[in-house]
Amino acid sequence: MTARALEELRGEPNALGAHYSRFRVAERLLLTGHSHQAWPDCGFGGQRRAWEDAARLVDRKWDEAFARADRVRAGYARLLGGPGRPDDGDYALGANTHELVIRFLSALPLRDRPRLVTTDGEFHSIRRQLDRLEEEGLTVVRVPASPIHSLAERLGLAMDDGTAGALLSAVLYRDARIVEGLGHVAERCERVGATLLVDVYHALAAIPFDLSGLGLEAAFVVGGGYKYCQLGEGNCFLRVPPGCRLRPAVTGWFAEFSTLGAGQDTARVRYGPGAERFAGSTYDPTSHYRAAEVFDFFRDHGLSPEFLREVSRHQVGRLARGFDALDLNEGLITRDRETPLEAVGGFLALRTPRAQDFHEALAARGVATDYRDDLLRLGPAPYLSDRQLDDAIAALGEAARQL
Repeated sequence: MTARALEELRGEPNALGAHYSRFRVAERLLLTGHSHQAWPDCGFGGQRRAWEDAARLVDRKWDEAFARADRVRAGYARLLGGPGRPDDGDYALGANTHELVIRFLSALPLRDRPRLVTTDGEFHSIRRQLDRLEEEGLTVVRVPASPIHSLAERLGLAMDDGTAGALLSAVLYRDARIVEGLGHVAERCERVGATLLVDVYHALAAIPFDLSGLGLEAAFVVGGGYKYCQLGEGNCFLRVPPGCRLRPAVTGWFAEFSTLGAGQDTARVRYGPGAERFAGSTYDPTSHYRAAEVFDFFRDHGLSPEFLREVSRHQVGRLARGFDALDLNEGLITRDRETPLEAVGGFLALRTPRAQDFHEALAARGVATDYRDDLLRLGPAPYLSDRQLDDAIAALGEAARQL
C-alpha cells in the first residue's frame, strides 16, 4: 500500500468506511477496535452462504465447511509469517482460545513436571484457568509484567527442569505494551525441556508478527479474530509447531478424523497428524464462512500487517497527541510516557481512578470505549477518519471538565 492509500484512510470520509455500512462506522465513534472491530459487509454474505449451503446440501455441507476452515487456517498462517511467506505451522481451530488452551495444557507432562510459568498480565482465559489449576496442586509462577523491558529475561530465569510449560502474551491486554525478547524465552524453554505458548490476540493484524523472524518456530501460538482481524466470534486458533507428537488428554473425536477408516485400536487412543491432534468435535461452521470472506477482503484491499501497523501507529499517535494537547490534570487522567508509542500495540491506555466514569461520560457523548480497572482504553480501527479521532478526543476533554 502506498502513502496515498494511507492518506485516503485519514481523510473524510475514510476510504474503507463504505465497506462497513451495516456497522455504520462513518456515523459512530467506535473506539473499541482493540476489543471488537466492525465487520466488513462481505462477512454478511459469508454468513448467509453458510445457511444456504446447509439448506442445499444438508449433511453434505461439511465439504464446503471444511474448505472454509482451510481458508481461515491459511489466513492465520499469512498473518504469522513474513511478507509473502506464510508460517509453516499447522492450525487447529476453535470457538474460543480457552478451549484450545485447555487442550494444550492437557497435553503437557504435568504429572512429572507440575510447574507452569506465566506473567501477572495475562488475559482471563489463561489467568483464571491457571488460578484454578493451582488450587488443584500445580505450581504456577507468575512473573510481574513490569518492568516490561526485562520481562523476557525474568521469565527465562523463572523456568527450571520441573517446568512443563510457559504461557505468556506477545502484547499485554490491559495496556497494549509489546513484550520484546520472546525468542529468548523460546530458547530457555528448549534448554529446560518446557513447551512455550504465546498468546498473540493483541498482536494479530495489529503489528507484524513473523514467528520465524522472532525465533518462535517451535512455539505453540494461540489467538483469534474477534479483535483486529474483524472476523467476529467463533474464530480462534492454536498454531501447532511442525513435528508435534503431543497427545492432549482433553480430546474430541475430530482429533482422529483422518484415521476413522482404519478401525479402532483398543490398546491406545489414536490421533491424527499435526494440528488435528488438538481438534475438537462437531461445531457450527458459520463463523468460518464469515471469516473466509473477511480474510479475502483484507487481501484484496492490501490490508497487510505492515500496512495496518502504519495505520495504527498514525491513529494511536494522533490520539496521544490530542490527549496531550488537552493538558488535563494528571491526578484525574494521564498516560504512560515512559513507554514510547513505537512499543505500544493497537490502542491507547489512559490511567485514571475514574475509568468507569469516563467510559460512561464518553458513551453519553456517542464515543464507544472500554476500561479495565483504572485504565480507560481507546482503540481506533482502519475505517475511522482523523476527524472522528479528533472528535473523540474533544469529547474526552468535555468529559474531563465535567468530572
